[in-house]
This record gives sequence, structure tokens and C-alpha cells, in this order.
Amino acid sequence: MPAPERLPAPGVTATGELEELLAKGELTVVGRIREASNAVLVCTVTYGDAIADCVYKPVKGERPLWDFPDGNLAQREVAAYLVSEAMGWGLVPPTVLRDGPYGEGMVQQWIESAPTEDGPEDAAESDGSGLLALVEGEEAGEGWKPVALADVGEGRTALLVHADDPRLRRLAVLDAVINNGDRKGGHLLPAPDGRLYGIDHGVTFHREDKLRTLLWGWAGEPLTGEAREALASLAARLADGEPLATRLAELITPVELAAVRARVAHLLRTGVHPQPSGQWPAIPWPPV
Repeated sequence: MPAPERLPAPGVTATGELEELLAKGELTVVGRIREASNAVLVCTVTYGDAIADCVYKPVKGERPLWDFPDGNLAQREVAAYLVSEAMGWGLVPPTVLRDGPYGEGMVQQWIESAPTEDGPEDAAESDGSGLLALVEGEEAGEGWKPVALADVGEGRTALLVHADDPRLRRLAVLDAVINNGDRKGGHLLPAPDGRLYGIDHGVTFHREDKLRTLLWGWAGEPLTGEAREALASLAARLADGEPLATRLAELITPVELAAVRARVAHLLRTGVHPQPSGQWPAIPWPPV
């Protein structure tokens, strides 16, 4: 019998084919990411002649969060994927909700991250992705956006910066829509094919402003034309009776769905990237 065909990254294989594989395939647990705060299992999923690597996060392995009492985190991960797809940017790997070896959970296509370019020349520290860095002084430098001064010990500070990258800018808009409460550097995965993916979207869709991210470099700046078009398209798909709205209503609460619509409407009305509200820590810690 020939070996199953291992599917490549989502950018190469049709999204529908990957979703079917993730939803219907046989999951085999091969390891666990122990650094994660919740249970994160690395699996292979096999369906017919296809096989792929994936991540399985069972609901039973989620730690209760005092500020996210409405529903489980796995459903929010799926909702984030659906919104990303509706915006046309493909920023979240294909993600489904299904039963698995340890009960219902989120299953997501595994993305093999590929280090890209180094950080700025004067970087005191870089995350190796070419997207985030700490630099000496108070100037971000060409091609970089400043975020905040960070304490690096021994009474020293460095400027936290991120790349002025259109892929990151799209992700910043998506995070504003889904109200991402935990956009860390380790949640940014540059793929070998040049695409950028964001992962770990469990703490999203809260009814209150919980946006906490490293991607504040565009705060207060006008949205791009591309972003406004994506938001307008998303607004139409969030209308009552639309398939996206119907599916989201199964994953998040009615109040949270109303909050998504309100955030999209606000972004379209103001035409600018949001700024920190001051009511919630603006930057996750640790940042990686």
C-alpha cells in the first residue's frame, strides 16, 4: 500500500481540502507542547490518502479564566479562523472544532515556522523572525515601528519595535476585530513560502475592550484601502442570516457577536487603527 500523501502548507493546498482532512481524519497524538499554559497536543491527522501535522487543543485541557467565562477557548480559535477567512487574508491556519482522543477540541494545521531576516542593525535583541526586536536608543529606524520602551535590566531600557510589514499590519487589523487579548511574538509564524500566520486565539471576542498586542506601531494611523475593503466585506457577512454570522452565533455569545459588529463598524467609521484604551494592559507579558 502506498504511503499517505503528506499535505503541504495551507498556501499550497486548497483550504477546503485541508478543512476536510482536519475535521474527518484520524488523529494520532505524537507529542505535547509542555510550555503552553493549556493542553496542546501535536498530532498527525490521516484521511484517505492524505496526512498532515496538526495541533489539537482539547477543551478538557483548558484552564478556567476568570475573565472569559462565556464558552470555551477552542470555539474562539475556530471563530478567529472564520473571521480571518472572511476578510480574505488567510492569516490563521485552517482550524476546525471536532471530537478527538480527549474529547471535543480545536484542531489546527501545523505551521512550520521559518526564521527570516535579522532585526535592525542596532538591535540589542531580536526574536529571530525578522519581525520583532529591542533596539538601543529611542528611534525605531527605517522599516520599523516603535511600540514601547522596555526594561531590560540593570537600569537599562530598550525600544521594542516591530517590522513595518504589510502582513503584520493586516494581523493588527484582524486582532482589532476579534479583540485579541494576547498577541505575543511567539504567536507570529512566518512560513517558508513567505506567508505570515497568527496562532493562539483562545482569548478573543470578549465583549469588553481586551486588545493586548505587540503590534501597536500603527496606532492612530489611517487604515489602508485594502483594510477598509476587507472590513466592509466582513461587515456584510456579519449581517443576520449570513452563513458567517450564523456560524459565529454557534461559537460565541450573542453579546460577543454584537461586539464584533460594533468593532467593525467603529473601524470603518473612524478609518484608523485603534489605540490603547488605558483600561487594560496594552502589551502582553512576557512579550514572547
